[in-house]
Amino acid sequence: MNVSVGIPASASLALVSAVNLAKRYPVSAGWFRRDRSFIHAVDGVSFDLMPGETLGLVGESGCGKTTTGRMLVRLTEPTDGQVLFKNQSGDLEDIAHLKGAPLKDFRRRAQMVFQDPYESMNPRRTIFDTVAEPLHVQKIGDHSERFERVSETLSMVGLTPPASFLFRFPHELSGGQRQRVAIARALVMEPSFVVADEPTSMLDISIRTGIMQLMNELADRLGIGYLYITHDLAVARYMCSRIAVMYLGKIVEMGDTEDVLQYPVHPYTKALLSAVPVPDPEATRDALSIKGSVSAPVDPLPRCRFYDRCPIADDYCRDNDHPPLEDKGAGRLAACHKA
Repeated sequence: MNVSVGIPASASLALVSAVNLAKRYPVSAGWFRRDRSFIHAVDGVSFDLMPGETLGLVGESGCGKTTTGRMLVRLTEPTDGQVLFKNQSGDLEDIAHLKGAPLKDFRRRAQMVFQDPYESMNPRRTIFDTVAEPLHVQKIGDHSERFERVSETLSMVGLTPPASFLFRFPHELSGGQRQRVAIARALVMEPSFVVADEPTSMLDISIRTGIMQLMNELADRLGIGYLYITHDLAVARYMCSRIAVMYLGKIVEMGDTEDVLQYPVHPYTKALLSAVPVPDPEATRDALSIKGSVSAPVDPLPRCRFYDRCPIADDYCRDNDHPPLEDKGAGRLAACHKA
């Protein structure tokens, strides 16, 4: 399905564009309830990702980051909205409704690196079988061609010499080596878009930097566009040129990484930054006081999602719908009535 109307003009330049993307999960009504409730995991999310760009998606656990990433690569079906992807002819295609051969072709160009390298691999399959599986599914090359391509990809991600890794099993590798295998499995198809779901969160601090450097080098060399999902603002600062901050299924602020981290606009972004430890025992800063804990995303009220915890919310915020992402100047977008 080619798309040419009803989308933002900026999307025509994008590699991937989410347009009002939503995912709702039904909650069992029970024996004595007639009305059915829904968990609003993702609600009205829109953004563009340019070719070769790394966009960070940050926020607390449970805010909808992983669900958003899974929808962009069609591992989760969206409830509403569009996922527009630039196909090989340069046209925007809504992949949310692809089936059959077009969907299989999309899988060649969009991949995902999962969070846990210990759980994302079959322990009974060798490294060669794990990395070569996408080639087998897509019927690319014969055995010797696949062997050569897997070897080249393992070398690319720093597993050298590849011959010493090809026929080992996941339990024989360290955590960092397993994550490199996971990256190789994603890159062996030479995709143009990769969703990286907290790829370093399960690794030791000493290993994280090497994996992040590797992903940056591959992005520069291969021109891959990344959606980098993380809850760590320091990682987002290192990896991403732009970041989008999510809260309860909504993007509440988006902009250039340094601008957002140095001069946050939304109260939630300010609260996230105030929680980051400062490596100076004598340093002092004012903590932003937010109330309570994260609300349940079951049938949320139409008002601002952050209203119940916001230190600057007033009656206007209570009585009006959740604010849209608006330009607050210099390309900064924020969803706040008071900002």
